[in-house]
Amino acid sequence: MSRIRAAFYDPEGTRYGIPTYWWRGAPAGYATRRQLRARGLRPGGQEVAAQVLWRGVGGVRAAYLYRVDLARPKRMATPAQRAAIGCALRARRTCPTCQVVQPYYIPRSHGECLDCAPTGGAR
Repeated sequence: MSRIRAAFYDPEGTRYGIPTYWWRGAPAGYATRRQLRARGLRPGGQEVAAQVLWRGVGGVRAAYLYRVDLARPKRMATPAQRAAIGCALRARRTCPTCQVVQPYYIPRSHGECLDCAPTGGAR
C-alpha cells in the first residue's frame, strides 16, 4: 500500500472523525449522491456515513458517502407539477412584444426576442 493511500485509510474513523477510505477504496454498500441518483435513490435524510479522500487540484479533495441500504427511492414529480414546469418554461420562451413562442429562452438582457430587440437580432 502506498503512503498516500495509507494516509487516507481510516475505516474506524479515529483520525478523521468518520470512516475514511482512499480513492476507489470504499467497501460495497456505500455510494455518493451521484451514484445514488444513478440508481434512482436519494440519501433520505441520513447523515454522511463515510468519506473518500484523495489528493487533487488545490489540495485534498473529499467525496461523502451514504449507506445504500438506508437510501430511499427518488421522489417523482406529479403530473400537475410537470404541467406547471412546462408552462413556466414556455413563458420563458414567449416574447412579450410579439407573443411568439421562440425555440430559445428570451434573453433577460433584452427583455424580448432577438427579432424584436433594438439591435435587430445582431449581437
